[in-house]
Amino acid sequence: MLLRIFGTILVIIGILMIIKTDWFLRAIGRIAWAEKVIGSTRSFFKLLGLVFIFVGLIMIFNLFGGIVYWALGPILPN
Repeated sequence: MLLRIFGTILVIIGILMIIKTDWFLRAIGRIAWAEKVIGSTRSFFKLLGLVFIFVGLIMIFNLFGGIVYWALGPILPN
């Protein structure tokens, strides 16, 4: 149940990061690394929002353990 609550919070934060990118930019400021690598801080916030939504949905639908095992299964001992 707690995983679903955290997942819902992540989805909400991710949606807000995509919709209110300018607010996050004013509140946090420009990120030099994002400006250099991605091209703009706004794009970085939007991509981070998408990652938050993706991880939040994984948590809501209780797929977190399965995806971690799938990604790290080849290097984990049996």
